[in-house]
Amino acid sequence: MKTGLYGDILNKKEALSVIGLGYVGMPIAVAFAKKVRVIGFDLNEQKVALYKAGIDPTNEVGNEVISSTAVEFTTDEARLGVAKFHIVAVPTPVNEDHTPDLSAVQSASETLGRNLSKGSVVVFESTVYPGATEEVCVPILERESGLKCGADFKVGYSPERINPGDKVHRLETIKKIVSGMDDETLECVAKVYELVVEAGVYKAESIKVAEAAKVIENSQRDVNIAFMNELSIIFNKMGIDTKSVLTAAGTKWNFLNFYPGLVGGHCIGIDPYYLTYKAEMLGYHSQVILSGRRINDDMGKYVAENCVKSLIAADKNVKNARVAILGFTFKENCPDTRNTKVIDIVRELREYGITPGVADPRADAEEAKRLYGISFLGMDEIKDMDAVILAVAHDEFIGLKMEEVNRLFGEGGRVLLDVKGLFDRKEYEAAGYHYWRL
Repeated sequence: MKTGLYGDILNKKEALSVIGLGYVGMPIAVAFAKKVRVIGFDLNEQKVALYKAGIDPTNEVGNEVISSTAVEFTTDEARLGVAKFHIVAVPTPVNEDHTPDLSAVQSASETLGRNLSKGSVVVFESTVYPGATEEVCVPILERESGLKCGADFKVGYSPERINPGDKVHRLETIKKIVSGMDDETLECVAKVYELVVEAGVYKAESIKVAEAAKVIENSQRDVNIAFMNELSIIFNKMGIDTKSVLTAAGTKWNFLNFYPGLVGGHCIGIDPYYLTYKAEMLGYHSQVILSGRRINDDMGKYVAENCVKSLIAADKNVKNARVAILGFTFKENCPDTRNTKVIDIVRELREYGITPGVADPRADAEEAKRLYGISFLGMDEIKDMDAVILAVAHDEFIGLKMEEVNRLFGEGGRVLLDVKGLFDRKEYEAAGYHYWRL
C-alpha cells in the first residue's frame, strides 16, 4: 500500500494538475492521465475548446490521443483546488531588452496560490534563472494562499526537456531532472514523475542546481552553434563551403556535430539570457555566452544580406525583387512560429525594398498573422521568383526535386539560398543556379 501524497495520487484519491497546456504542458497532462487523475488548466479558452473537441493544434501528440485522453481540460481556476500535486508549465520568454519576462510564471503562481490547499506540492517546469523558484514564485504562492511554504505546502523544480516536433525524444524517453526543497519533497516528486518517465529521473541536490542545469543545457548548444555560425561567415569570405569543411572535420572521433543555422524558439535563443541576467545581478558580465548570443541573433540579417548580394551577382534588380521564403516556424516539422528567426530575414529584406512571400505548410497561420502580420502563400503561388530562400527543413521541403525547384523561378538567373544545406551544391551550381548556404 502506497502512503502519503504519492499514494493518494496513485490511488486516485487526490488529483494532479498541469497549469499551462502548450507544447510542454499538454503532453505532460496527457502522459499523466494514463496513470492518475489530471486537471489540465489554461487561460486560453480557444485552446481548451480545441482540446475538448479532440483537436491537437500543437501536433505534439495528435488528434487521436487528445480525443481519447482522460485529462479534464478547463479554464476554471477553481478546479485547481481539486488537485494536491501541481505542475506549472507556462512559457518564460525574454523582453525586448533580453531581460527575463517572468509575467506568465508569476501570473500562474497567483492563480495557483488562490486555489492552493494544505499538503500540496508545487513543481515548476518553466525555465528560470537559478533561485527564481524560491525567490520569486514561493512568495507569490504564500501571499495568495495565506499558507506557509515548508509547513503548509512544498515546492520542487523539474526542468522541461520536451523537444517540440521531435517524435523520438519525448517526455517518456528523456531522463528527467527532479528536485525538491527537502528530502521528503524530492522523493515525492521523483516517484510521481517516475510514473510516466520511462527513462527514469535524476535527483538534483537542490532546486537551484536543477534550475542551473536547465539553463546551461541550452546555453551550451547556443555557444556551439554560434561558433559554427562564425565559421560559416569566415569560410564564406574565403570562398570555402562550410558544410564540406564540417563533413571533413567530422571524421575525427571527438569532433562535436554542430551546424550553422538560425537559432530561435523558446529554449536555445532564450535560456542563455536568463543565466547572464542572474550573473549581471551578481556583478559578473558574461563574455562567452553573450558574444555567442550576438552572433546567433544577427544570422537572419546575414542571410538577407547574402540574398541581396546574390541577386546583384545574378544581374537582378534588388528593389522589388521577387523573393520567396520556404518555412517560417522556429524549427522543422513543428507549427510553432513564436520567436522564429525567419522573421529577421523578412524584416531585413524589407529594408532593401523587397517584400518576400512566405510559404509554410506546417506553420500555425493564425499565430503568424497575429504575431507578425504575415499571411502565407500556398506552394502553388510560388512562381516567377528571382530568389528562393529555403529557411526551414520541413519534410515537405527536404523532398523537393530539382524540377520542382525550377518551377519556382522566372526568367534569367536563379538565386537559391539553402540555409539548411538540404540540396547538393554542385548539382545546383552545374544547373546554373546562384547557390548560397551557411
